[in-house]
Amino acid sequence: MALRGFANSAVALVRSRCTSSVATTAPAAVSFRVGGLGLRASSSSSSASEEKTVFGGLSDEDRIFTNLYGKHDPFIKGALARGDWYKTKELVQMGPDWIVEEMKASGLRGRGGAGFPSGLKWSFMPKVSDGRPSYLVVNADESEPGTCKDREIMRQDPHKLIEGCLIAGTAMRARAGYIYIRGEYYAERKALEQALKEAYDRGFLGKNACGSGKDFDLVVHYGAGAYICGEETALIESLEGKTGKPRLKPPFPAGVGLFGCPTTVTNVETVAVAPTILRRGADWFASFGRPNNRGTKLFCISGHVNKPCTVEEEMSISLRELIEKHCGGVRGGWDNLLAVIPGGSSTPLLPKSICDDVLMDFDALKSSGSGLGTAAVIVMDKSTDVVDAIARLSYFYKHESCGQCTPCREGTGWLYKMMQRMQTGDARVEEIDQLWELTKQIEGHTICALGDAAAWPVQGLIRHMRPELEKRINAYSADAANKAKEIAK
Repeated sequence: MALRGFANSAVALVRSRCTSSVATTAPAAVSFRVGGLGLRASSSSSSASEEKTVFGGLSDEDRIFTNLYGKHDPFIKGALARGDWYKTKELVQMGPDWIVEEMKASGLRGRGGAGFPSGLKWSFMPKVSDGRPSYLVVNADESEPGTCKDREIMRQDPHKLIEGCLIAGTAMRARAGYIYIRGEYYAERKALEQALKEAYDRGFLGKNACGSGKDFDLVVHYGAGAYICGEETALIESLEGKTGKPRLKPPFPAGVGLFGCPTTVTNVETVAVAPTILRRGADWFASFGRPNNRGTKLFCISGHVNKPCTVEEEMSISLRELIEKHCGGVRGGWDNLLAVIPGGSSTPLLPKSICDDVLMDFDALKSSGSGLGTAAVIVMDKSTDVVDAIARLSYFYKHESCGQCTPCREGTGWLYKMMQRMQTGDARVEEIDQLWELTKQIEGHTICALGDAAAWPVQGLIRHMRPELEKRINAYSADAANKAKEIAK
């Protein structure tokens, strides 16, 4: 779908502020390692230990988000004390190519769900301008059920995100950026806007940002509650004032994106970790997690645990350790666990037998038949009506479909109708296979991934909980037969 209506006025987006001095003394909260700022022209994650087999137990000194629970000032004074905006000028002046290479070497993969290598994605932006400006768009439209990590960054550590936007914008040779925030995130929006004003007042953004000689403006744009606008091209459509519906690709946003210009859409957490990676070095970040699953990660754990929380941990930590160490365990003990949805509502559930040993990273969860997604861990104990839970998700995706693609528009409705039959047991056992086939007719046949997201939870239910479906159907049939006998008497 071609883009129309290139907005020339979008280049001069926001106010420009006079430059003020930037912190040059390292706060106590900041530590550096060899390979960090100014000590490397290029790097490789090959130096990260390949022999490491035990993961988790992230130390406080290695946490990137040190105000995740709001115990300290989230605004400029607290941010400076925690090391934000420290030598940002020098980072920016290292140039786009250096930033991109460091991000590649760090092994960072997108934290929004897809897990695409971030440095590689940033490198797709044109290195030489053809006259069109380039844009950074940060997807803060966090609407995936069970996911609440980005809101903590925006509410408690907004300057990390804003500084990350400047770094990412520099890497993409962007003159301006947008943060597209979920409309319901009122408190987060206010915190972000206050932090943005502070950044302009200090000269960290605007003309000659941080005294680097580079101009960069940033705008906060509010969404209106549509889940589909979390898809990158639907988000771009919404930013342009159109109905939020995904575009056909190609062309891809890196070539034709916002206002017809080169654009990269990236996640809040992905952007927010970039300055710390550059300061401490790609090798430091790559020392965490398994190969191809590097770094630290925010996990948001909810459901039937004793202490639901959002926590930063090492990638590849075991699911069991994550729950027991940070959440006080499953309600009623680990043996009371029924299943876990490991990566937000769009990932298939995993039964306890798999949860006993599975690692929380992209590759391990994919091998187990699910995915890391947004790392939103939804825990269900044995009191859960798992069929009812998945039916509720089916309703969500039916409700949030934009209706553009027939397999999604019609298929999500049929999914929900069939799941309603499974809830009551008013179905035939053969319909379980029909339900599976329906998910396969939706999966992979739509413009965006919402169709896949609707299909996968149902597939996980059938794959691992088929006996529960059959039990429910047989019980309903037996009950109906008994009632018929009573009537016949």
